Amino acid sequence: MELKEIAERMRDGRLYYSNDERLLKIQLACMENVYDYNLTRPLEQDKRAALLEKIFAEIGKNCYVEPPLRANWGINTHIGDNFYANFNLTLVDDTDIHIGNNVLIGPNVTLITGTHPVRPDIRAKTAQYNLPVSIGDNVWLGANVTVLPGVSIGDNSVVGAGSVVTKDIPANSVCYGVPCRVQRKISKRDMLFYHKDKEIDLEKP
Repeated sequence: MELKEIAERMRDGRLYYSNDERLLKIQLACMENVYDYNLTRPLEQDKRAALLEKIFAEIGKNCYVEPPLRANWGINTHIGDNFYANFNLTLVDDTDIHIGNNVLIGPNVTLITGTHPVRPDIRAKTAQYNLPVSIGDNVWLGANVTVLPGVSIGDNSVVGAGSVVTKDIPANSVCYGVPCRVQRKISKRDMLFYHKDKEIDLEKP
């Protein structure tokens, strides 16, 4: 199969074999940059910023990723402005991951686009297909959240720690669980209180 066709299959959800040597060669270049990023020292902020621009397809202003970072490709991940990811962000970005502005990601979060068919004989030959992931603006993913292939999370939503997100999450939702379910909508009370009866005293809405 021509490399161009494989690339098309990677993006449109069709099956392909992921062990093609030409793919692995391209992927290694990303992995080298990720390796270099994870070896940077805390004071080497300019070096980290330059490496993130090499690793990702797009990255906005005021973005920070706490090492270690893991990414299958890097070049399929698009990140907006004011992004923060705590340590151990894992991006299985065999196709596009789109992350909006003002997104906050807790430690040990995994965003997955690549998956495999149930049929065992072709799976044994590394058959794979990919479905994109989309994270909207102002989203907060808590620690140890896993987002599965094909999922979109709407603007302003909060996903509780340890959740496994298997289906789309609408905007302005508070959700958690395994599988992750919407528990409630963000309310006027959330604009006034940050925890139980603790009132927000920094800025008034």
